[in-house]
Amino acid sequence: MSDAKRTPLSSVRELVAVGRPLPFHVHDEFGRRLLASGQVIVSETQMEMLFARGAWVDSDEASAVKRERQAQATGGGEQVMSTYRQPSLFDRWEKLVWELDALLRKVLGGFQCEPELLALGKQVIAQIDRDLDVALFMTIRHNEPRFALYSLTHALHSATVAVLLARQLAWDEGRTLSLVMGALTMNVSILELQAQMAVQKDPPTTRQRQTIQAHPDASATLLQAAGVQDADWLTAVREHHERRDGTGYPHRLQGGSEMAHALRIVDVFTAKISPRAIRASLPIQAAARQLFQEEQGGPLATGMIKALGLYPPGDLVQLKNGEIAVVTRRGPSATTPVVASITNVDGKPVPGTVVRDTSKPEFAITGAVPSDRKGLPRVLPERVYGLMQA
Repeated sequence: MSDAKRTPLSSVRELVAVGRPLPFHVHDEFGRRLLASGQVIVSETQMEMLFARGAWVDSDEASAVKRERQAQATGGGEQVMSTYRQPSLFDRWEKLVWELDALLRKVLGGFQCEPELLALGKQVIAQIDRDLDVALFMTIRHNEPRFALYSLTHALHSATVAVLLARQLAWDEGRTLSLVMGALTMNVSILELQAQMAVQKDPPTTRQRQTIQAHPDASATLLQAAGVQDADWLTAVREHHERRDGTGYPHRLQGGSEMAHALRIVDVFTAKISPRAIRASLPIQAAARQLFQEEQGGPLATGMIKALGLYPPGDLVQLKNGEIAVVTRRGPSATTPVVASITNVDGKPVPGTVVRDTSKPEFAITGAVPSDRKGLPRVLPERVYGLMQA
């Protein structure tokens, strides 16, 4: 789309409002979609960050919305914006994306913001603990990947798996918070580069590789300048790409801290299960198998895989009766989660939510279904969980 077709979102501010669905798609300065028509603006922070990112809309779409609103006003009726919607639990996840964006940009700007970062980290943990299965669903089910926000969503997904691992290992709240803070901030120095590489269809350039190699130290330095003093947090960020056999980067350290090792595991695992333009996401079972092999069955990898289960929330599965379903809750065993059917036995999408108990023989899981399989309906969290209040 040419620049002539772009209208800055800030110049049509009167057409959008917090709590109401968007009347048009919103893109960032590089043309990557940030929000789709019908999505809800969840906070003023989100609005501010959209403006900061140079968000724009299609000029023709904006003009059409303006004409419709003017016709409503001049027709003697009230000028009506789309209906306000009460915030849901899923809107709260969206709010966290944009609050994280605002804070990481403060870090990049050299502002002192450690208290704000810690406050956000505690909010993230509380959101995960409120419903861990929903948090895992949001981490694993990628209906419409927003590559422009990859660095932010990856950070929150890593934080979710970090909490899962910390709870499995019975870490105290202090250690759990340090690990989560590492997950949220480990890539602050490559915030935009991660988004670029998510949409990039070519291998990394030499310059990109150099920046990636240097980013653990660069991120830790930025965090120190922002006032971060937690040694575990900083060490985890600095060493999260080191390997205990000395083959990692940037310093090829041997050994290293348990905190950094845990952060590397959750970072690598969530990256494997996240799609990019250059490749599809790896199936959960394949990602877990690779991690187990890479870690040679070590306790951290084993603990994380055990806590996830064979079929975690968000995973697509084939049932014995022929239906395809999405996992919504971990069950009493690794092979018997609660699921919701999304197709019938003929492969046709089913309306509504049909819950199946996979411990019953007729609904037993026979295997996982690739997320990129053709013809499958989109599976939004609201469909399978209902409109859970924030």
